[in-house]
Amino acid sequence: MPLLPNALSADAQAALEEQRAHRAQTRRPTVPALEERLFTPIPCLDHGFVRAVDYMGDDGAVVQAARVSYGTGTKKVSEDRGLIRYLMRHRHTTPFEMCELKLHVKLPIFVARQWIRHRTANVNENSGRYSVLDKEFYLPRPEDLAVQSANNKQGRGEVLDADSAAEVLRLLRRDAEQSYDTYEALLDTHHLARELARMNLGVNYYTQWYWKIDLHNLLHFLSLRIDPHAQYEIRVYGEAMAELVQAWVPLVWEAFQDYRVGAVTLSRQMLDVVRRRLAGEDVTMADSGLSKREWDELTEALKP
Repeated sequence: MPLLPNALSADAQAALEEQRAHRAQTRRPTVPALEERLFTPIPCLDHGFVRAVDYMGDDGAVVQAARVSYGTGTKKVSEDRGLIRYLMRHRHTTPFEMCELKLHVKLPIFVARQWIRHRTANVNENSGRYSVLDKEFYLPRPEDLAVQSANNKQGRGEVLDADSAAEVLRLLRRDAEQSYDTYEALLDTHHLARELARMNLGVNYYTQWYWKIDLHNLLHFLSLRIDPHAQYEIRVYGEAMAELVQAWVPLVWEAFQDYRVGAVTLSRQMLDVVRRRLAGEDVTMADSGLSKREWDELTEALKP
């Protein structure tokens, strides 16, 4: 579970309460479950958060787009559910693009650099050229510190022992605090331009952005970032976003869980192995046409 962030400042809390208290009349579809969560930060890591600030569309908007109709859906939820599941199952994309979600995210810079590789959103990030950056940096929990995996070039292996973890955290904190002291000296003593002074700060410092994306591309993002193999720090944000999507479009979320998150894609060769086994043939890796990695993946997927 995500860690609780530091308490918001009085000004920030007042701004949030003002946003939540505002009410507006509208003729567009709204989703009560998401309306309740608008502007409320979901804590992520030690200082980060995700909060929904605006959205467009709902489950009915997906159905409406698919049917190109005047209404927002049918009178029977079961019919809308069936169509949404059909669209998801057969990988139709444009109906899901008719819904959009805008988020305010506070996240470590190294997570942001991984996140921004999804080039399917509109992003506006806090500018270190314009404002002085806060002294907030990410420090992992001891249980999240691990050595490099021996068989995964981009993953973690065994968790560090307590003494090693404590020393790593000491080094991380020392370097982060020292770099911020230098940053302040460059600004205050040497009057260096903000756009230059920021360059010594590490990528564990926090940044913020507004991130707007359509539902189709958001689901693709989540399919990768809530996967157990995703890096822990970005997975925390993915899980927070998943809460919002589930509240926003529950029928789409159900179909996404069934046909993406809980599903497995088989190659032509893998499907051939399954068919041969169903026919009673004793298929081995040697005569399957699969590499060892593919064979292991198929074996894992077919485990009861």
